[in-house]
Amino acid sequence: MAKLFQPIKFRDLTLKNRVFMSPMCQYSAENGLPNDWHLVHYGSHAIGGAGLIIIEATAITPEGRISPGDLGLWNPEQMLEFKKINAFIKSQGSATGIQLAHAGRKASTPVHWAQDKFTPWPIKGPSAIAFSEKSAVPIEMDLSDIQQIVDGFKTATELCIQSDFDVIEIHMAHGYLLHEFLSSHSNKRTDQYGGSLENRMRLPLQVAKAVRDSWPQEKPVFVRISATDWIEPQGWTLKESIQFTKELKKIGIDFIDCSTGGNVSDAQIPVAPHYQVKFAQEIKKQTDIMTGAVGLITEAEQAESILVSEQADAVLMGRELLRNPNWPLQAAHTLKADINWPIQYNRAKN
Repeated sequence: MAKLFQPIKFRDLTLKNRVFMSPMCQYSAENGLPNDWHLVHYGSHAIGGAGLIIIEATAITPEGRISPGDLGLWNPEQMLEFKKINAFIKSQGSATGIQLAHAGRKASTPVHWAQDKFTPWPIKGPSAIAFSEKSAVPIEMDLSDIQQIVDGFKTATELCIQSDFDVIEIHMAHGYLLHEFLSSHSNKRTDQYGGSLENRMRLPLQVAKAVRDSWPQEKPVFVRISATDWIEPQGWTLKESIQFTKELKKIGIDFIDCSTGGNVSDAQIPVAPHYQVKFAQEIKKQTDIMTGAVGLITEAEQAESILVSEQADAVLMGRELLRNPNWPLQAAHTLKADINWPIQYNRAKN
């Protein structure tokens, strides 16, 4: 059996294969509520055979949304809608994950196809530094604001339990709040949450611990990081990512989803196939934690080679799954892996 289609186990959860759907914002919610679009969108990818469906960045507070169209999980009404989606995903043999997030200084932006309907709200971040020249300047968070973030992640985790998710992924990448605290590029604080690496890691580690302690011990917690800001030796670096991962592992985090960038508006990123795989490989090697590779992975043989060469333990696919929700079924055919298809589709299997 191709390694891409071998099961992988995290705590008591066994996933049927190593094709994970990356969280990708749909900007189609209202008041944070999932709707029929989300049911059909995520449901179709479960039908298409992905082992784990990670629902897009879901804000822990209304102010933490990237846009008014973002999903949220801060009340029971939202929880019940997620529970319906999860039931369908699981009925197709896939596991369900959700990426819990707070956008920080990158919050309060319009949905790009509905800019005329946008009313901005105040934003906060670790320091009063805008993401770019065109971005609003955030209010520097005080200690009360920081505690509210930890509490918000804890409340969202409790709602995830009621929603029947299998996996929580904490969003600490792409220039959003927890990444902002990690990086010296965006965090210029002089208190216990800024300055040294130990201080800059403090809030992300507090969040990770709050989620891990609130989540059932038999279920895994993932973390997505940006392994570099792409402005080394300034900003967030691979060396710091390795040290941070070691601390996450002590808390009980099970898997590092290795992306890069997003915190520096003018960073020069060498985008090409496999350009981020080396970060998953190095973090896996240096910390002995399971990692996921992401970014411009489009071909079955490409994904298989990443796993066979032990550069990562799973692949996370984004845009390619938007183009082709049935990619896992087709990849199995390409790699000659005999997997179960939805019975309704069996006539197309061979």
